[in-house]
Amino acid sequence: MRSVVLAFILSIAALPVAAQHGGHQSHGARGDPSPYAGQQSRDIKALSDQEVKDLVAGAGMGMAMAAELNRFPGPMHALELADRIGLSQDQRERLQVVMLRHKERARQLGEEVVALERELDTLFVRGRPTIEEVDRLTTSIGEARGRLRSDHLKTHLATTALLTPEQVDRYVKARGY
Repeated sequence: MRSVVLAFILSIAALPVAAQHGGHQSHGARGDPSPYAGQQSRDIKALSDQEVKDLVAGAGMGMAMAAELNRFPGPMHALELADRIGLSQDQRERLQVVMLRHKERARQLGEEVVALERELDTLFVRGRPTIEEVDRLTTSIGEARGRLRSDHLKTHLATTALLTPEQVDRYVKARGY
């Protein structure tokens, strides 16, 4: 009976440790590869090649979902659906300007994020990162990503301002929301 109680107490004591690891066993403990295996050869360890490409291309990367899924269309998809939602020639031209200006800003901000991530990676490659350097760079990365996301969201606001409520309804329906 004592061994059952002891086993029970030990299993309960282990719960917080398991919770910290998401309930998963530590990779490598039994020789299993880490989920990061192979990523050590990345140019920037924290970003996949696709993430780098998307950032420097000014791609959306889901940054405006709060707008998109709450009836605030983006310019690219509105232009793609121009006929279905009934855009006038003037609206098309104005949305094209909104999209081109946004893409330019998004590319610049994306390049800034990539440069800062590269700097952070290099800090660790050198092998002697300081707390101050890590704080500075991670704060800068967060701020740059925040500006990028804000620009994506503001572009959805600008797009919605150029559409009628009926066009927004058609857009939402055409996009399947």
